[in-house]
Amino acid sequence: MRHFPYIGSGPYCYANSFAMMCGADAPSPQVIEFATSSPFGMQIVGGTLPFFDPYGWTPEAGFDAALDAMGWTSTVSKGGSEEDALARLKFALADGPVWIGPVEMGHLRHQPGMKGAIGADHYVVVLGVDDAYVRMHDPQGYPFALLPLADFITAWRAETLDYGEAYTMRTGFRRLRAVSEEETIRASLPAAIRWLSMEGVQHLPAGTLGNGAAAKALAAMIEGGCDEDLRGHLIHFAIRVGARRLADAATCLARIGLVEAAQIASKQAYLVGALQYPLTVGRDAEAAAILRNLAPRYERLLAMLRAANTSGNPAIEGSTISA
Repeated sequence: MRHFPYIGSGPYCYANSFAMMCGADAPSPQVIEFATSSPFGMQIVGGTLPFFDPYGWTPEAGFDAALDAMGWTSTVSKGGSEEDALARLKFALADGPVWIGPVEMGHLRHQPGMKGAIGADHYVVVLGVDDAYVRMHDPQGYPFALLPLADFITAWRAETLDYGEAYTMRTGFRRLRAVSEEETIRASLPAAIRWLSMEGVQHLPAGTLGNGAAAKALAAMIEGGCDEDLRGHLIHFAIRVGARRLADAATCLARIGLVEAAQIASKQAYLVGALQYPLTVGRDAEAAAILRNLAPRYERLLAMLRAANTSGNPAIEGSTISA
C-alpha cells in the first residue's frame, strides 16, 4: 500500500503552539509530533477513556525529549497562586508570546459551544493580557482570539484534567543547535521504542491498558454498547488526531529510509482513520472489526523499529527516500 501524506486541519494544538513559539526555525508540526512520541501506541486510561497515543503518555511527558531531539530549550514554570501565576505571565509577556497549557478547553468560551469543563486538554500561545482580557493564538482555528481574563484563569487552573499542574507555562524558547528534520527523526527513535514497548511506566490509573490489549478492549466496549460520551470523544477528537499522528509518523519514517516501518505506521493510520465513518453512523460492529485488525500491528511496528535502531543500520546512518 502506497503511503500518501495528509495535509490539512486537525487537533494539533500542541505541535502548532510549539511551532508558533519557535518561529521561522521551527521544525514542521509533523516532525514535532514524531519527536514527542505521540504516534507510538494506544491506551485506554483507567479502562474507560481511549487515546491513540502511547501507554502512560501525556503531552507533558513527551515534551523535554522532543525539545532535546530538535535542539531547543525552554523554561517551564507552574503552580502557585492565581495572583502569582498572572504576575509571572505578565512579566514573561514583556519578552514575547508565552506557551500556555495544559488548559481546560471547555472554559475557552471564544470557541463555539464551549460552556464549561469537558475534561479536554488544550494548548495556546498567549500574546497579551490586561485587566479584562487575554489575547491569544488558539491553534484550534482562532488567531488573535480574545477571552475574558476570568475564563482564561479558570481554564489555566486545569482542575478537570487528568495530568499536568495548574498555571503551567513555558518561556525562553531558544535554539541551542541546528538540527535537520531528518536528524530529529533519527534522534527520536529510541524514545519512540521506549513508549511503544510500554516499559517503565508507573502510577497509571487502575485498569489502564495499552496497545493491542487496548485495541481489543475498545472493540469489546463498542460492541457492548457505545455510549454517546465515548462515541463523541472518538469521532470528534481521538480518531482525528490519532490517524493524523500515525500518517505523519509514516511520512517521517519514510524520510529516513525505514520503509517497512513506514508501511506499518501507514496501515495503522489507514485503520484508525477508517473508524470515523462507522462510529459516526452507528455501524459499531464494523468499527470493532477494524480495531481487532489494528491490535497486532503495535507489536509489528515495535519489532521493526527495534531492528532498525541498531548501530550501522543504513537507514539510521542517513539514507532517505521520498514518502
